[in-house]
Amino acid sequence: MTHRIFNQSLLALVSFAACSGAAHGGSTETVTFENGLEGWSGPNGGAGGTGTFIDAGAGNPVPGLHTVFNDFGVTYRTTSNDAFVRDFSGVGSVTFSIDVKVNDISFFGSPAPRPWLIEIRDEDSAQGGYPYSSVWYKFADISAATHGEWTTFSVTIDDPASAELPAGWGGYGAEDPDTFEPVLPEGVTFGQIMAGVDEVVFTTFEPGFFFGFTDHDIVVDNISVTAGEAGCNAADNAEPFGVLDLADVQGFVAAFLAGDPAADVAEPFGVFDLADVQGFVAAFIAGCP
Repeated sequence: MTHRIFNQSLLALVSFAACSGAAHGGSTETVTFENGLEGWSGPNGGAGGTGTFIDAGAGNPVPGLHTVFNDFGVTYRTTSNDAFVRDFSGVGSVTFSIDVKVNDISFFGSPAPRPWLIEIRDEDSAQGGYPYSSVWYKFADISAATHGEWTTFSVTIDDPASAELPAGWGGYGAEDPDTFEPVLPEGVTFGQIMAGVDEVVFTTFEPGFFFGFTDHDIVVDNISVTAGEAGCNAADNAEPFGVLDLADVQGFVAAFLAGDPAADVAEPFGVFDLADVQGFVAAFIAGCP
């Protein structure tokens, strides 16, 4: 009797989504440095150089965040801007973007390319003495010769809840015992990192690589994140795809009752509970393209 009452309550709650209709839309947050740092910072102190400052004479357009710094690498980070540091598990897609101009990267006076990547970090999933687990994507090797003019680097994550690393992404937080390359810790998924983002960085530090002291003169601007319509991957789970209807509701209910991972759309992952139902309802109401 209890099981049947729960099933009826589940159907009633999820069916609310079908009656609510679907809304469309996304959101973009861009840090232009016209209103200060907005939670972002660059390297200061350390081995030498001016450090990082908002430059009224440089930007795309002005101002921009300018770094003149000698160290192993440079990192721009935020741990407090809520548009970047958040739970992305209920978002249909996410695009991160940054504009970069390289005035100089040199190693003992000789021009030298350095990797340029985004890294998304989660402290809660850290294991084995690592400070965090992360996923990262390398855009390119940058230098004054190749990126002396403003260049926009961006990457789109189609499914932030994916258990697998998307193409081109790497993991950090453990070491492969055979290749010794950085990998995600055992049991930690891409989606888990995206559901608990504690820090977003753009950096020249590529996991698994090490560089000596290097002179950097770099300007960055227009750091942005675009969150697409929420929950497309979680809600649109039955044919006809691209349309949210009763079939998707029934598909979710069947997956939930069967313990299918397709219905495990909210933390704590691995547990099927009210949070998954609420996550589906929110995703359904938000709609898909």
